Amino acid sequence: MDGHGGRPHKAERDALTVEVGYALVSAVFLAGVVFAAVAGPALFLDLPGLLAALLLRVGLALAPVVFVVRVVCVLVDYRRGAQPSQPGRTSPDS
Repeated sequence: MDGHGGRPHKAERDALTVEVGYALVSAVFLAGVVFAAVAGPALFLDLPGLLAALLLRVGLALAPVVFVVRVVCVLVDYRRGAQPSQPGRTSPDS
């Protein structure tokens, strides 16, 4: 926003749109990786029925949690104005 309580400028809206898109895409990717890592053995290996069911359920429970945590973390960092570190340069606050 412009600091006076008014409407955000187009550049700020565009930046927020990009950040939300990044948060969603990276969260889907990370949730998929977590699901594949946890439930993958149950899908591709011949495991006992109870262990396979347990791995699938844990994978199905962890994936949405990872998704939500990733989206929240990215958007909170964006709201705080966190910038990636730039080796060899001073931070804007110094």
